[in-house]
Amino acid sequence: MYFRRKAYDKLMEWKQKYADQYAILLEGARRVGKSTIAEEFAKKEYESYILIDFANVNKDIIDCFNDVYNLDLFFLRIQTITGIQLIKHRSVIIFDEVQLFPKARQAIKYLVKDGRYHYIETGSLISIKKNVKDILIPSEEMKLPIYPMDYEEFLWVVKPGSYQIIEDLYRTGKSIGQAVHRTLMRNFRIYMAVGGMPQAVQAYIDGKSFAEIDDVKRSIIQLYEDDFRKIDSSGKISMLYHSIPGQLSKGFRRFAFERAVGKKKTNGDEQKIFDLIDSRTVLVCYNTTEPRVSLSLTKDISSYKMYSSDTGLFVTLLFIDRPIAENELYKKFLSDKLPANLGYLYENAVAQMIAAGKHELYYHTWDKENSTHYYEADFLLANGAKVNAVEVKSSGSGKHESLTVFKHKYSDVVNECFVISQKDVGFENGIRYLPVYMVPFLVS
Repeated sequence: MYFRRKAYDKLMEWKQKYADQYAILLEGARRVGKSTIAEEFAKKEYESYILIDFANVNKDIIDCFNDVYNLDLFFLRIQTITGIQLIKHRSVIIFDEVQLFPKARQAIKYLVKDGRYHYIETGSLISIKKNVKDILIPSEEMKLPIYPMDYEEFLWVVKPGSYQIIEDLYRTGKSIGQAVHRTLMRNFRIYMAVGGMPQAVQAYIDGKSFAEIDDVKRSIIQLYEDDFRKIDSSGKISMLYHSIPGQLSKGFRRFAFERAVGKKKTNGDEQKIFDLIDSRTVLVCYNTTEPRVSLSLTKDISSYKMYSSDTGLFVTLLFIDRPIAENELYKKFLSDKLPANLGYLYENAVAQMIAAGKHELYYHTWDKENSTHYYEADFLLANGAKVNAVEVKSSGSGKHESLTVFKHKYSDVVNECFVISQKDVGFENGIRYLPVYMVPFLVS
């Protein structure tokens, strides 16, 4: 089943404005829906298309790229082999998993210049970067990042119309009422548990049990691990990935390589961190040292936190030590009855929503006077010349001392301060309370 995705609209914009001068590369982690989006767009927006899947392609197709400088012959051979007729200016060719055959990506320069057809590429970024050493990267290529389904896309599938209702409630700025709020919170916890990987979403709408959905997510994590091992036989990248929930749960000031692998970082290990980031399986949140100046200009590239790029995979990583996460465990989570403090789980979900809103991720820490402890603003969002400060809690109750101190310390640049939690909409002591399901409108 094809799910409606926002990337489709981006592809439409590309086709209308740029496709005659540029190919477009859909890049992202495995199983986020790149190939499905590309083929669905080709089916609906072109009179014909040819899809070349370099993960499963015959030698005859590969041989065609030896004659790419004779494009008349190239196109004749491609059409003969596939049995599909291309129509000038009304057809598109999809290079699926293009990272597996860099020569095809290099050919884009000549194919686009020829002007007969349009070209869509898909690829996993980590492999793309590893397979471009001996080719000329085409300048005639635009990039479109593809991420897991965000909360709006998820609701388009499982609760049509409900996203608009949440937006209308957000615009009122008023309390929602406990009955409606409980329903909306449970819907959001379903999203947190299932996540935005299309395969997991499909399992959910097919009525699969949460144990079966968890098995789907474990298979995706296994694919990631296989990819990591292809470029790092030591297994350190996998260790970094698996350590994300543990490091967040302990509230460390920053992500530490040593905590993940049990050894000090060597010169070559820095590249492993970059490779994990490039895989798009994680989101990186940088510590900004001086919010008064600029979030981006004062970020400390050596001090950062990592989040999973998908909340559903994050939940599975939490319970990865169990053979299969039982339905009962998921039931407790959906009814908010797990005994552990799961603030870091909500923090990961908020990070994903901020990133989906096209914001870079920043946080800020500063030391308490005469103390070994420190204050921390979980997320900072640029708002013109000012910033919005965000603190994430699982319950909504309890103190938010860091946010209060931040509001006072940086009063000259603070626009608003928010506590994001499971609590209803509210306002108290200059701080706005928002339920977590309203974050997309805060960052839109």
